[in-house]
Amino acid sequence: MQPQADPFIVPLCEEQIEILYQDQYLLVINKPTRLLTLSGKHPLNKDSVHFRLVKEFPTAKMIHRIDFGTSGILVVGLNKEVTAHIGKQFQARTTSKTYTAILSGHLTNDKGIIDFPIAKDKLNFPLVKICDETGKPAQTHYRVNDQINEPYSTRVELMPITGRTHQLRIHSKAIGHPILGCDLYASEAAFHMADRLMLHASNIEFDHPVSDERLNISCPAPF
Repeated sequence: MQPQADPFIVPLCEEQIEILYQDQYLLVINKPTRLLTLSGKHPLNKDSVHFRLVKEFPTAKMIHRIDFGTSGILVVGLNKEVTAHIGKQFQARTTSKTYTAILSGHLTNDKGIIDFPIAKDKLNFPLVKICDETGKPAQTHYRVNDQINEPYSTRVELMPITGRTHQLRIHSKAIGHPILGCDLYASEAAFHMADRLMLHASNIEFDHPVSDERLNISCPAPF
């Protein structure tokens, strides 16, 4: 029996990838919203960051991913050694990542730590859930940038300490302030308050795999 094709067909993304940093070892790029990081199984879901990059950079390898709806910074290795070196930095949590997001409602505190364990939701794949019994530890720092009255929301910076699937989305929901435009975890009202997922990878710090220089690269959110 042939496996069923993925029924989700992504819409055409006409925005282009922006290169923020480039040398002979790696790229740092700005991914548009609604573009896959890697091509999907369905032949109509071939367009992706990797699919586009290998046309110009045949050895390009994705080191990490961000969600289809999330825009912003991705680091790309241009050989296996560089990819492995930076990948180990992600695993060791020596990288630093900051996301800009707009959350539903007004937060009470200007900053804090969201600390809820995250587990796969086996009954609702690909969703995750907060679960004290089976969840893996997950922490996210947040800092409020601006309280917005129309729509009633808050612009924040989110700094994940761990890197669980959908961590920023489920943690925002867990504190009662889901990310606007989130099709997986926001309420119907919060989902319709934006025309996209209001989540953008806006800054990253990591050690260059050859020079050991600490790279600090920013990409302001388009919202």
